[in-house]
Parts: sequence; structure tokens; C-alpha cells
Amino acid sequence: MLRVLAVDDEKPLLEELLYLLRSDPRVLSAEGASDATEALRRITRALESGPDGADVIDVVFLDIHMAGLTGLDIARLLTGFARPPLIVFVTAHEGFAVQAFDLKAVDYVLKPVRPERLAEAVRRACAQSGRSGEQPPAAGPEAVPAVPAARAAAPETPGAPVAAVAASAGARGADRAPDQIAVELGGVTRFVAIADIAYVEAQGDYARLHTDEGSHLVRIPLSTLEERWAARGFVRIHRRHLVALARIDELRLDAGTTTVRVGAAELQVSRRHTRELRDLLMRQAMG
Repeated sequence: MLRVLAVDDEKPLLEELLYLLRSDPRVLSAEGASDATEALRRITRALESGPDGADVIDVVFLDIHMAGLTGLDIARLLTGFARPPLIVFVTAHEGFAVQAFDLKAVDYVLKPVRPERLAEAVRRACAQSGRSGEQPPAAGPEAVPAVPAARAAAPETPGAPVAAVAASAGARGADRAPDQIAVELGGVTRFVAIADIAYVEAQGDYARLHTDEGSHLVRIPLSTLEERWAARGFVRIHRRHLVALARIDELRLDAGTTTVRVGAAELQVSRRHTRELRDLLMRQAMG
């Protein structure tokens, strides 16, 4: 079972997060810190106590925007330790997802926090920490309660930020329907037609789907999408890009460099993919 530290400088949000964490049977204990200084003091004490110490922390649920040091700053500092706690970012801003996973975050949860989404983050933390998350037999009044059913089914808080991050939605959506993929928009899952996707860009463990209307981040490796969508006309042109063949408007060779134009975007083609791409485009043009 997990021993958790939650860090947020907004007291109501910290209390809500602690309530949800303490309601999860896989969480042995959950303590809070209201600023970066207090969080670092607690984490340092936990690291000094050792893996079997009374103050050990398995996972830190960390806000990003805080006064003084940010959550990203704290995560960077922790990389200097031999055995730092796992990190789950909990934030209202989707724009830091790539940086978060570059720092080896276990998960990236958007506010307002949904109980089922937080439960998924706890599951991932259990899996990565090697702890089963199984609750021992209840021993009187100190037994940790299960997540209240009424609370778990509560509707999303109005005014949720419209942000394109899908931590688990991408994996769910891949099997949802053959012509669609699920993306999570600030707590609302919508389905994007694969035919509307012009190209895909690798961003760490994530992939960014580019459409004419905008882009969406899903937690699926580019190599997985390459395999799944090969029959739909998507081709790898670079280690960072997967492109819908039908959406390529122009292939350009200039001083040994090959690029393609996809709408307003100009994407580089690696040498190893140039000949194959040119042949595919020629065959497509010939019908």
C-alpha cells in the first residue's frame, strides 16, 4: 500500500485531493503540504529515514503552479536523489505534460480531479512502485474506507478547463471504434475521427494528433499508432512524425534534405524513409 504526500498551495484543493486519496483502499496514508518548502522538508526527512523508516513517502501528488518553487522545480530537485519518491502531477494546465514525463512522472492528472481518474493514477503508482495496493483485512475503525459510490459517480465540476491531455483515454479510445480515437478534454472525453488527423507528432510517451481544428495529446507511443494505422494510410517519415499519406500536399527535395508539406506544416523526412515515401506517393498518384 502507498504512503502519499499531496502538495498544493490552495487549501480547498489540497483538502479535496487528500479526501480522495484517503478514500482509496490502496493508500495507506496521505499527508498534505501547502507549499514547496514544506514539501521538500517532508521529502528530505523521508529520504533520510530510509525505505523502511516511519516517514517514508512512496508517491508525491504535486501541483505545478505554486508560489516560490514550482512542482516542476521540485521534481527536478528530486532527480538528484538515488531513490526519490514517484511523482504524479495534478494541475489545471495541460501545457506541461511533455516536461512532466521527461522528469519521469508516473501520471499527469488534470484539475478538477475526478475520482476515477485519480484512482487510475494510484493504480499506476502501485504498479511502478511494486506495491500491490491490496488492502489488508480491516482491523477496526482504522480500516481505510472504499471510495464512496455517490462521490465516484458525481458529475464533472462546471468550468473544467478545455485542455488536450489524455493519459488513459488514448488507450481506451483505440479499441472504442475502428474509425475514432478518444481524447480527453479537461475531464470530457470526445472522439476524434482518424480520417481528420493529418499527422502525428511524438512527444515522449505521448503522441500529439494534429487535425485542421487543432491538436490533441494522447498517451500512446508513436510506434503503436504506426502499427495500428498502417492500413489507414499513415506512414512513418521520421522518428518523430507519422503522416496520413493522403494529406501530403507536397514533397520537396532541397540540398539533400527532404520535406513534406501537410497543410500549413512542413515536416522533415529522414533519409531512411525518403525512398519509400516517394514510391508510395508515386503509386498513389498513378491510382
